[in-house]
Amino acid sequence: MTEISSHEQIWTLMNGALATRALALVAELRVAEALADGPRPVAEVAEEVGASPDALHRLLRALASEGVFAERDPGVFANTDASELLRSDSAWGDFAHLFGGVWYRTMGELDATGGPSFMRALGTDFWSWLAAHPDERAAFDRSMQQGMEPRVERLAALDWREGETVVDVGGGNGSTLALLLRLRPELRGIVFDLPETVRDEEALGERIEFVEGSFFERVPEGDAYILSGILHDWNDEQAAAILRTIHTAAPPDARLLIVDGVVESGNEPDGTKWLDLLMLALLDGRERDEPQWRELLAAGGFEPIDIRDGLIQAVPA
Repeated sequence: MTEISSHEQIWTLMNGALATRALALVAELRVAEALADGPRPVAEVAEEVGASPDALHRLLRALASEGVFAERDPGVFANTDASELLRSDSAWGDFAHLFGGVWYRTMGELDATGGPSFMRALGTDFWSWLAAHPDERAAFDRSMQQGMEPRVERLAALDWREGETVVDVGGGNGSTLALLLRLRPELRGIVFDLPETVRDEEALGERIEFVEGSFFERVPEGDAYILSGILHDWNDEQAAAILRTIHTAAPPDARLLIVDGVVESGNEPDGTKWLDLLMLALLDGRERDEPQWRELLAAGGFEPIDIRDGLIQAVPA
């Protein structure tokens, strides 16, 4: 592996803001869809998507230098495996829209004083903003599906009893639970989330029920509870309150399954550490290391059984 100089290292990191915005623009313009049938002149694509030919050429040229799109001939661009991920049927396209849109504005207000910068940038908190913008709420829920399959496969590989009811707390549009039940048809499920969640209840099928409510107030009774990418959205006090709500509803033999990251020590590349900064900017949430997870679970009334990056298992204490 070729080592880069310290100058290149800093330059690459500083370029991140430009790359984030560029990815959002081409995702929102649906450039990857326009190139789905093969290479096309940039002027032709620009006319189709409603962009300036010069600006689009410069965006695609920069992204192609990083392997997102490819310039086959001068002014003629094609998709790559990476740019294909930006198509509208991929959660990555929604992620690009969020990262380069409202999250981009938020990260621009991030400082070292602590507390979420979303309020400074948008004048309201993130969840209220989503509730007031249904299209953005739908994009957010779709983006949460990114990388869902391996996470659900880890859940499906656990031991399950026939007829268990699984409650997906903050389950969004229900896609995680729907996939789990396709892999484990002996289960039944409840998706529990706020009423403004964008969902297709018919697609959930007969074995999944959607229940409206706030996980700070109550959750349905079940045999197992899934928290998939939920607790990192909240600070320790709020996250513990969510766990206590679940503890109140959970039978003594229930299981808690937390699909979330565990921050590793050391200096190796770790996307969770960057995601931690996004949580700081957006929500006053945080990513947690193993000792922090153990402390949080204890505060919520749970005993950890297994803590691994991507899946934490616990039972009522």
